[in-house]
Amino acid sequence: MPADTRLSRMLHVLIHMDHIGAPVTSEAISKMISTNPVVVRRTMAGLKAAGYVTSDKGHGGGWALARPLDTVTLRDIHDALGGPKLFAIGLADDDPRCRIEQAVNAALADSLTEAERRLLDRFGEVTLGQLAREVAAAPRTADPA
Repeated sequence: MPADTRLSRMLHVLIHMDHIGAPVTSEAISKMISTNPVVVRRTMAGLKAAGYVTSDKGHGGGWALARPLDTVTLRDIHDALGGPKLFAIGLADDDPRCRIEQAVNAALADSLTEAERRLLDRFGEVTLGQLAREVAAAPRTADPA
């Protein structure tokens, strides 16, 4: 199962948009994250519906931030993307009547639920503004993206 990189990619895009300070086209965003502009439009539509970006058509149009990055958390973007699954680990369902499978699944489910709760709580503590400031304070590398 391939990793779901939408959260990482959208965080990347939103921080770039803040640095650019002007509307950014789907085509430009697609080049930033090596994907198709249609995928960008579909993903950005979810962020727009949640109130994190706006869009304008026509010359000079594109996607723009709707809110300051200090008011947006990693959790906000995760949720706006539909709350993608955080872990690839799943529960077995070969024989739901098997007591061993039931015990294993119960233990795993409790642990996964707690881990997910903690991770999402942490996501809620980190703003995109914090990430943007970390980027600004870090030494520049040869990578322009």
